Amino acid sequence: MYSDLQDKVALITGGAGGLGAATARAFLNEGAKVAIVDLDQGALDATAADLAADPDRLISIAADVSKDEDVKRYVDTTVSTWGRIDAFFNNAGIEGRVAPLVDQAVADFDRLVSINIRGTWLGLHYVLPVMYAQKSGSVINTSSIGGLSAGPLPVSPYVTSKFAITGLTRIAAVESAPYQVRVNSIHPSPANTRMMRSLEEGSGAAQEDIAHSIPLGRYAEPGDIANLVLFLASTQSAFITGSQHRIDGGMLS
Repeated sequence: MYSDLQDKVALITGGAGGLGAATARAFLNEGAKVAIVDLDQGALDATAADLAADPDRLISIAADVSKDEDVKRYVDTTVSTWGRIDAFFNNAGIEGRVAPLVDQAVADFDRLVSINIRGTWLGLHYVLPVMYAQKSGSVINTSSIGGLSAGPLPVSPYVTSKFAITGLTRIAAVESAPYQVRVNSIHPSPANTRMMRSLEEGSGAAQEDIAHSIPLGRYAEPGDIANLVLFLASTQSAFITGSQHRIDGGMLS
């Protein structure tokens, strides 16, 4: 469907999670080369085995996205392997604890911010110079509908981080435009992933009850979100940058 992604290089953080793995598969199906990054090498190995891709087209890199040296290493490894980065799915993130703001632990807040905000910023910090030198590239940052509206669940650290990613996307897009590099963010509603299982458990809400708040009546599937990422990575979205793309089944309508 996206012939322009053939032989392009896609870098995906949170690559062993539901959204990351589905997007890696989608890029591979389009003929791209893919680097997946995640904290746990065992999870990366399991994802790579499930993807069953040609080893010349898939590499996995264990890294902590909150650590400067790890981010530099995953970028350098991708570039040394394939010479470029055409699409960066800046996707790694955690949900944190479901609890009122006054009951959140400061240490938990700091950990979430270090991964969701610092990790996203560091990814841009090291990937953008590669794309600037190429005079091309597309970055897709994962925010959330929680980065556009507070929502009903008491997850203030998560919402804080996702609003930060919205702002970061906008300023990065402005700075990157002279280099013909595009930066956009995606804003999913609840999706069928491990993260939502954790939020369901923490809030005591059943999946069916949450799904009833979505006009289309269901959670997003990882493949739904992967399709949007591929569009934003492709030349079919060549004049789209600095934009926030809801993929929420009408939830914020």
